[in-house]
Amino acid sequence: MMRQQYDREHLKNLLLERSVRLGDFTLSSGAKSPYYIDARRTTMTAEGQRLTGKIVYNLIESAGWDVSHIGGLTLGADPVTYAIAHHSTGRAHVLDGFTVRKEPKGHGTGQQIEGGLPTDARVVVVEDAVTSGASAIQAIKVIRKHGASVAGVICLVDREEGGRAKLDELGLPLLAVFTGPELLAAAQESAARI
Repeated sequence: MMRQQYDREHLKNLLLERSVRLGDFTLSSGAKSPYYIDARRTTMTAEGQRLTGKIVYNLIESAGWDVSHIGGLTLGADPVTYAIAHHSTGRAHVLDGFTVRKEPKGHGTGQQIEGGLPTDARVVVVEDAVTSGASAIQAIKVIRKHGASVAGVICLVDREEGGRAKLDELGLPLLAVFTGPELLAAAQESAARI
């Protein structure tokens, strides 16, 4: 338990150093925000990959979701997905990754899901950050149309701005490593010390 707390704190510090910005931002939902989180600046680093894979894999295991695959809408979900899949190697419960394209591929087989997701798979949808839940819901619709089922959604950061309620309406639980307010408070505290 002590190690898990240390890893979570270390990942939080990486996010604060690399990904969280204070200011005046417009989010993809159109909403205004006093902070912005570009999680890829953390999840695409070697240390960010190691910590993200370990922490999120353990969250999935703790939830008891019986799943075989993890993935979500490209691009934010991709590094999180690959980190989890890599961490699962050699463990009792191996999780393979997949990517959902925003649009079906315009050539070749015209796929919208990459990675060989079986039609009967049970999956966890991954996000780097959830705000309105729109990206997760878009991925869920594509996955269900493909024939796979979704056990739940997991993210690094739940901004707590309506996404959880929309996922609840679909009957899907949302697990998050951090909340937006938690990271905002830590970033403001850090800025006040400077």
